[in-house]
Amino acid sequence: MKETIAVLDFGSQYAQLIARRVRENRVYSVICPPTITPAQIREMNVAGMIFSGGPASVYAPGAPECDPALLQMGIPVLGICYGMQISCRSLGAQVNAAPAREYGRTR
Repeated sequence: MKETIAVLDFGSQYAQLIARRVRENRVYSVICPPTITPAQIREMNVAGMIFSGGPASVYAPGAPECDPALLQMGIPVLGICYGMQISCRSLGAQVNAAPAREYGRTR
């Protein structure tokens, strides 16, 4: 059975790069919208999820969110920047704004 990593794209300029790096390590990866459901994740037989970063603030109106049930599936999750913030907030943690934004150009 093929291992699959789902990369949830919250608007990151790095989502494609993350997926490619996973594939370079001989693990299949698929980029998914943050609106993906736990049922869809189960259907794909996902071994882990990576929540990408993004330019939004978790407090901004209309900022992308995911189903909090994704975090209760018993599947390992790696949150990067915004992905970690939305994960923490979904689990009830307090997320505070930093004094300066850290979203910049890809090299």
